[in-house]
Amino acid sequence: MFTQYDPEAGALASELRDQFDSFAAGDWDTEKLKSHQTQRLREVVAYVRARSPFYQEKLAALADDEISTLSIDDLRGLPFTTKEDLRKAQFDILSLPVSRAWVFYETTGTTGAATPCPRTNSDSIHNNTVLTAYYRDILAPYGDRQVIGVAGPTELHATGDTFGDVCRNLGHGIAKMWPRSPMVGFERALGVMRLLPVTGLFCTPGMAMNLAQEAVDAGFDLKRDFSLDVLMLTGELMSPSLLRNIGELWGAEARNCLYASQEASVLAAASADGSLRTAPLINYYEVIEPEGTEPVAPDADGVRCGELVVTNLYPGAKPLVRYRTGDMVRMTDPGSEAAVPAPALEAVGRVHDRLRLNGHLVSGYDLEDLLLRRFRGYLNYQITVDREGLGRDTLSLTLETGPDGGHADAVEEAVEDCHWELDTALTVKSGSVGLIASTGAMVSWKAARVVDLRAQSSIENTSAERIAAARAR
Repeated sequence: MFTQYDPEAGALASELRDQFDSFAAGDWDTEKLKSHQTQRLREVVAYVRARSPFYQEKLAALADDEISTLSIDDLRGLPFTTKEDLRKAQFDILSLPVSRAWVFYETTGTTGAATPCPRTNSDSIHNNTVLTAYYRDILAPYGDRQVIGVAGPTELHATGDTFGDVCRNLGHGIAKMWPRSPMVGFERALGVMRLLPVTGLFCTPGMAMNLAQEAVDAGFDLKRDFSLDVLMLTGELMSPSLLRNIGELWGAEARNCLYASQEASVLAAASADGSLRTAPLINYYEVIEPEGTEPVAPDADGVRCGELVVTNLYPGAKPLVRYRTGDMVRMTDPGSEAAVPAPALEAVGRVHDRLRLNGHLVSGYDLEDLLLRRFRGYLNYQITVDREGLGRDTLSLTLETGPDGGHADAVEEAVEDCHWELDTALTVKSGSVGLIASTGAMVSWKAARVVDLRAQSSIENTSAERIAAARAR
């Protein structure tokens, strides 16, 4: 309704809806997309240099005539923006005062100082249009009048508002809940899920498993006593193996629904073909060497693997130019049969969180996918990395047994997989993973399930270890 009082926002929403429908239908060729991105790039660079104290200094050497002729091909000549820049700049990164935004969010601060993330109507309309366009075909098979639960990390996070708005666009009712809140709690959240009933749920993989554990402990049958058709999961690393397990637990379709950050907003979203697809109408993407600055060339399969750099192509409270996300990704250009003509993207972990195991460098995503490949029906898990006396790295996997029993039948195959792919010994046991995989209400958005016990001098530390150490202090 707010668009009735803001005709400019209403016109923008209509324009973007038509653009995304046209793009998804395959009506944009390479030249049209490049022209669109080039024009938006010029507008955004001029916008931030004129309005953001941070970018006024960062882009001071860029002349007006250079901005007016800037092309996508020239982007490499602009400086990067880093997470440390955001932490230091704080409100100076903004291109508008907070009073011009409709809502204020901030990052959770799990990996450093929290940073401000206000949203204008333009910010929300650009990003929510992407999600609405992509989710329409995913949710349509389950009916046009669903009740969707949204479980977010904190009230200062965009999750509830974003997914709520998208579901409203698609005609679905929503129930916002935060089970870790003392005003809600797991018992009440599960009661609401059964009563309404909730047919879809946006949450993290950790929350999906925590809810399952609480329900099982309360004597419920997940498939009989709940009505979930689809789980839309985000907020943590999410391998195909973990997704399949969560879907099997609940008897529902489980999807990795989103790759985004509080500071950079929506970067990729689930599409009907099962992949995460980028949003090239509102962002420009680069994949660079994680320890350098040069672009990564695609491999023989057309996949670029490296650190993601993103430039927002729309004005708002905080557009970012050449933002080094710190995330390792695999990005694949769409084939001719792609449901959405946008590159597919897999986020495989933080650049500095990769593990070296007996000479093999592996991401948390790939490690999780490998170790969990053979198991189904567990309610939680924890991976521990250690080093034995002879200097060999070892892995241990702890699985919390679900309602369908143990996992002994799959252990031998899992051990063989690990030895074959990583030349590393694996032990598997059943038991409780304890608090370390549920890091508390304020940081439960990024549960720490990989714990590295090796000496810091010989490894690339995992974020899980850092979070666990901070909690112990």
